[in-house]
Amino acid sequence: MAKITIDGKDYDTDSFSDDAKKNFASLQFVQTEINRLQSLLAVAKTAQVAYSTALKNAVES
Repeated sequence: MAKITIDGKDYDTDSFSDDAKKNFASLQFVQTEINRLQSLLAVAKTAQVAYSTALKNAVES
């Protein structure tokens, strides 16, 4: 019995219609993708800082 809160109201996912279950699954997938992309962006930003620092050091040498 999983519960989800939407706009402050609790719902039991076991009682969802098939359509609601599909939408819930899609929402979970999208949330997972957003988290994955945010992690990827953090890696890219870290690499950007490292490359900028390396470039600055190379130019100043």
